[in-house]
Amino acid sequence: MAGKRKCPGLIIQNEVSKNKLTLKKTTRKAESSAVTFLAILHSLPVVVFFEDEARFGRISREMACWVKASMVPSVPRQMIRECIYAYSALSPQTGDCYSMISPCCNTEAMNEFLQQLSSHYNNYRIVLILDKAGWHISHTLKIADNIKLLHLNPYSPEQNPVELLCRKIRRKYFHNVIFQSLDEAENKLQLALLNYHQQKEAVQKLAKEFLSI
Repeated sequence: MAGKRKCPGLIIQNEVSKNKLTLKKTTRKAESSAVTFLAILHSLPVVVFFEDEARFGRISREMACWVKASMVPSVPRQMIRECIYAYSALSPQTGDCYSMISPCCNTEAMNEFLQQLSSHYNNYRIVLILDKAGWHISHTLKIADNIKLLHLNPYSPEQNPVELLCRKIRRKYFHNVIFQSLDEAENKLQLALLNYHQQKEAVQKLAKEFLSI
């Protein structure tokens, strides 16, 4: 009828239909993109890493050392509660060793480490084997698409070769040493980690010795 207004409900219904059509198109595009992304992701090679954290600082630890028979050994000691944390992941498969030094050990720092690890090895799918520390199982943990976490059994540090890496670093670079500042301790830790990062064969040998025990 001339001059009669259309039913408002009909107009709303038409708009809803258009929105549904747009939504379907958007959903299909998203699904297509997801399928393409997963196909690319699944085509990447898989590399296995073990991960753990260790604390280093200004509390000294005395160890046996070699001296001349005529000398009485004297080792300095200090008890200053300042520390930093090394987040390290090593691959027995490739000899790669990736680390991050952090002033704290919590979920936020773990998220940063996972993000950096994912970016550095973005051409791989990473299986990251680690223990069940609180920041490893936190509901706020952000896990990248190319990383899959695999948790070790409780109370089984002997299954993680990163334990041996940290033990060797402490023995070689930190025992019987007094640090005048936390920065000095951090520089020594950076030097120790860099040494392993540059020696893939040493990392593979370390992991093989540890895992064969």
